[in-house]
Amino acid sequence: MQKLWIKRLIIGLGLLLLLAALVVVVGNLLGERKRQRQVSVTVQPVAWATDADGLTRGSYLYRSRGCTDCHGLDGGGREFVNDGKGTRISGPNITSGGPVGRYTAQDWVRVVRHGVKPNGQPAFIMPSEDYNRFTDADLAALVGYVRSLPARTGGAAVVELPVLVQALYGLGAIQDAAEKIDHSLPPAQPVAAAVNAQHGAYVGNMCIGCHGPGLSGGPIPGGPPDWPAAANLTPGKGSAMPLYPDATAFVAMLRSGKRPDGSPIKVMPFESLRELNDTDAQALYAYLKTLPAREAGQR
Repeated sequence: MQKLWIKRLIIGLGLLLLLAALVVVVGNLLGERKRQRQVSVTVQPVAWATDADGLTRGSYLYRSRGCTDCHGLDGGGREFVNDGKGTRISGPNITSGGPVGRYTAQDWVRVVRHGVKPNGQPAFIMPSEDYNRFTDADLAALVGYVRSLPARTGGAAVVELPVLVQALYGLGAIQDAAEKIDHSLPPAQPVAAAVNAQHGAYVGNMCIGCHGPGLSGGPIPGGPPDWPAAANLTPGKGSAMPLYPDATAFVAMLRSGKRPDGSPIKVMPFESLRELNDTDAQALYAYLKTLPAREAGQR
């Protein structure tokens, strides 16, 4: 009787492993199909900036909104994830020396705001949900600045992910930006730069990709398993905000990459965040203080 029970247990475990393997295989097939799908988005072209003020603004946005973390200061692309365990991601060359040299004004709108490449396929890693609410003026400034960068060669995008992550993407547990964005929204209207929650909400759009649309954090979808969960930026259960009782403490964290106790914060794009000017950084804090409470991890 005992031998029969053990035999059934082994058979059951074998069936479970077979089922799990089948799910991974199917998920990977679905993931590849999903990456090749066509996303139809109708956009209006935004003429990129060429004037000095526009290029200055574009340089600031490029340095402070996360672009350098993936594409490097020179726009030539850079490797920003390589955990040695199957996850390796490099941002592509976005100077005129790469494929974007042929981009039209509509192509730029489509990829930056909507996460859709010129061929209609989703830009798999591009966090366009962070940039979807850019005003026309800021989009024009950013694109104008990128187009002004000296041409670089090479630097193709590299996206190598573990089979499990690819399966989760195929099965819908991980979404690309084109899935997350409401493509019917009109461009955001300009908000005067000031230390207030309204302007802070505009700046805070850059946090959505990691902290979620509700900014309550949680595991970062598609991130390596050793990445910590994104912090809860709302005042709800598990919030990180009590560590920063005032804007001074919060801005110091953005500048240093460390908590008030001196411990370093992992994963956050501090190379960009430290570039935020005082108005944007303090406005972001003002906005976070107005968020409705959400329990940590609800995204």
